[in-house]
Amino acid sequence: MHIAIAGNIGSGKSTLTRMLARHYGWEARFEAVDHNPYLEDYYRDIHRWSFNLEVYFLKERFRDLLKIAQSDHTIIQDRTIFEGVYVFMQNNKAMGNLSERDYETYMELFEQMMSVVSLPDLMIYLKASVPHLVGNIQKRGRDYEQTMQLEYLENLNRRYDDFIYKMYKGRVMVIEKDNLDYQNNPKDFAQIVDRIDRTLFGLFPE
Repeated sequence: MHIAIAGNIGSGKSTLTRMLARHYGWEARFEAVDHNPYLEDYYRDIHRWSFNLEVYFLKERFRDLLKIAQSDHTIIQDRTIFEGVYVFMQNNKAMGNLSERDYETYMELFEQMMSVVSLPDLMIYLKASVPHLVGNIQKRGRDYEQTMQLEYLENLNRRYDDFIYKMYKGRVMVIEKDNLDYQNNPKDFAQIVDRIDRTLFGLFPE
C-alpha cells in the first residue's frame, strides 16, 4: 500500500510522515531536501535554477515511485511527484521562471513516467494558512528558506487547493492543520489516526 502526505512548505509533512510510520509500522520515504544539490542555488536565483531543480525532483520522485511499486509492504511518502508537477512546476512556469521549451520538455518526460506508475492508495493533504506555514518555517531555521516571500507561499497554497480539489483523481483526506498540534498533543494525533483507520480499514464507523 502507498500512502502519501501532501502539503505546502512548512505544513508539517515530514513530522506526520515519521509519526504515522512509527504508529503503523510503515516504511517512511522522504524527499531529498537537505542533500538536494540545487536547492540553495534555487532560492538565491530562482529564474536561473528552476528547470534544474524541477528535473532533479522529478527524477528523485519517479525513482521512489518505482521502488514503492515493487515493495511488498506499506510505504508512506513525504510529498509526491504529482505535487512537484502540478503545484511547484506550474507555479514556476506562471512566475516566468521556465521557458516554454523547458516546460514542454519537462511535461513530456512526466507524461511518459505516468504510463508506468499508479496513484497512491491514499493522499493526506495538510491544508495550512500562510501565517501557520511561516511560523513553522521560522522554527526549523533552514537558512535558504528564511528569505522566502509571502506571495510565493500564497501562490503555492492556491495551486495546492486547485490540485487537490479540481485535478487529482485519487482518494484524498484533507486535514485542516492550523488548529492541530499532532506533534505535541496526543489527542490531535489520535484524531488523525482514527480518520485513517476509517478510510483504509473501515474501522470506527461514524
